[in-house]
Amino acid sequence: MDKSADKSADRPGNKPATETPQAPGTTAIVCSCEGTMPLDLVGLQRACKGTTIKTARHLCRSELDVFRKEAARGGRLTVACTQEQPLFSEIAEDDRLAAALAFVNIRETAGWSQEAKAATPKIAALLALADHAPAPQRFVTLESEGVALVLGRDEVALEAAQTLADTLDVTVLLTGEAEVAPPRTTRFPVRRGRVRQAKGHLGAFELTIAGFAEPAASSRKGLAFGPQRDGLTSKADIVVDLTGGQPLFSAHDLREGYLRADPADAVAVARVVAKAAGLVGTFDKPRYIDFKADLCAHSRSRITGCTRCLDLCPAGAISPANDHVAIDPYICGGCGQCSAACPTGAASYDFPSSERLVGQVRTLLTNYRGAGGEQPVLLLHDGDHGASLIDAAARFCAGLPANVMPLQVNEVTQVGLETIAAAFAYGAGHVRLLLRARPMHDPRGLHETIAIATPVLAALGYGDACVATIETDDPDEMLSAFATLPPGTPALRPASFAASGGKRDVLKLALGELHRVAPTPVDTIPLPERSAFGRVNVDTAGCTLCLSCVSACPTSALSAGDDRPLLRFDEGLCVQCGLCRATCPEKVIGLEPRLDFSAFTGGPAMVKEEEPFCCVSCGKAFGVKSTIDKILARLEGKHWMYSGANAKRLDLVRMCEDCRVTSVTNDGLDPYAGAARPPTRTSEDYLVERERQRALKASNGERGGDGEGS
Repeated sequence: MDKSADKSADRPGNKPATETPQAPGTTAIVCSCEGTMPLDLVGLQRACKGTTIKTARHLCRSELDVFRKEAARGGRLTVACTQEQPLFSEIAEDDRLAAALAFVNIRETAGWSQEAKAATPKIAALLALADHAPAPQRFVTLESEGVALVLGRDEVALEAAQTLADTLDVTVLLTGEAEVAPPRTTRFPVRRGRVRQAKGHLGAFELTIAGFAEPAASSRKGLAFGPQRDGLTSKADIVVDLTGGQPLFSAHDLREGYLRADPADAVAVARVVAKAAGLVGTFDKPRYIDFKADLCAHSRSRITGCTRCLDLCPAGAISPANDHVAIDPYICGGCGQCSAACPTGAASYDFPSSERLVGQVRTLLTNYRGAGGEQPVLLLHDGDHGASLIDAAARFCAGLPANVMPLQVNEVTQVGLETIAAAFAYGAGHVRLLLRARPMHDPRGLHETIAIATPVLAALGYGDACVATIETDDPDEMLSAFATLPPGTPALRPASFAASGGKRDVLKLALGELHRVAPTPVDTIPLPERSAFGRVNVDTAGCTLCLSCVSACPTSALSAGDDRPLLRFDEGLCVQCGLCRATCPEKVIGLEPRLDFSAFTGGPAMVKEEEPFCCVSCGKAFGVKSTIDKILARLEGKHWMYSGANAKRLDLVRMCEDCRVTSVTNDGLDPYAGAARPPTRTSEDYLVERERQRALKASNGERGGDGEGS
């Protein structure tokens, strides 16, 4: 149900497109949920051009035949109900109904609201969004044979192990000094020790144990452990941590196979034990990040450049790997901060891709405006915390305002600058990102993205606080944040571009369209540090055109000439990684974060160009004339290798590399040969000379033979 606009509307002088035609044969069933939603069905049919709207009041019960009839027709069928999605899917499978089903929630997001009567444009947009085909997803496979290591400090660990012993191969490692009564029957090994290091994931954990000790079989009142050993390694598929201490991993909740609970919380322990019992077999885990090592700007020639992803990853899934980084898909928890911060697009989110996410934003906002909606507020939220808060607001509070357009993403922290820029280019008045009051992981990357987007949007006239987070667990507080929003300043003629290409391509396209439709466009905007755009400033007086920066630049923003000594810079390609600045031997390069929209199409500009020096033998240009002249001036007559009879050696400096080798070979010239050096004076020479001086003085009748006294 995506209403694509005529591309000609983007041209100056043409009316902007606000609708995209729906796919033929699309049907939507909208149920009022027993009359609890005041739906404007006439207005909805008018807004959803190309889609046949069917209505119901009790679709999931007394009107199930309406669903069966429409699903039997085939084509695309959207059901505006997610509560009963399992029921409808089961009926379609059992009855072998031909329609391709899609489901969308319009009840909690629009219909159950004090502004439900004005929500027709929103419902039309949500129905259009449901028509998006699901994104193809890649997975990695985790295999667990059920080998479990239970860490604990007391009997709680033994009780958990007793429960797990029926399904798992269990070992208990007691990490405390508390006295623990020995079990009546040895069903599993019990050991004592301390975990010094841990790595791995479900199916492949490896723990280094210090103070490892085994209990005596004759333990009576309490387990009596024998001698301790250090440096032992324990391998397990599952780790159940009931120590109550610090977790073994950062962002431990993202580490598949590592289950942790407070031993004092019986309910939490029971939950963890039940989950561990089911972790046997083969499991598919989403591959969240699509990584292209050849685009990475991490380092060159052991010089570090970009470290954005390394600084932000909460799970420790990213590590340096020569000139690029490596992302372990088995550890990656899918927060997406690496992708949002990556300036080159080497790390791009794939759940969904930035291209698909921007496409969803386009569908939502263009259909909302096409149905007559005004002042849209895009609300980006996750499916756990965000969706639950929206449901609570609909059930117990006033519900979302009619102009707030919810869009669910996997993780809010995956949202990058390209999504925010595209939203305002498509006509959003505000963008809000819904987070927990106390996020489980540091959302620093998201705040950095907002810090970059804010000055750009303000400079272009969209407003000073048009993009922000809402960090709350209270639905009333969330709704208050919308109630106090000032009117936005959306684009007068919103764009309708379709995003395509890689992440960096989508970002540049979105920013270019944001600038084109801006209320007050400006060409250049200063940006904060760690931005993905900017200029390289070169002190040309100190630059020797050694071109070390060119070889270090990972994006070819800096380039050299083919036949002349020159340096060019293409600001549209610069990602501010800093490799050129770190590599420059003269230290004449600086970075200036900024956004120059003209640079996207401007191409490379000349930084410095000099006259080449031509070989005195063959005439080939091989260096910079000013540099060769400086070298000659410093050597001629001032160094023994190039002075007097050796002055001819200066011709070697004036020759290219090929002629220099030929000259040295043919002339038999030793470039290191010089005047004979004086013989080395040894201690023996000194003693002989001293005795000679003494003898000479004695023959002359002098006193104080060695000069050490009279």
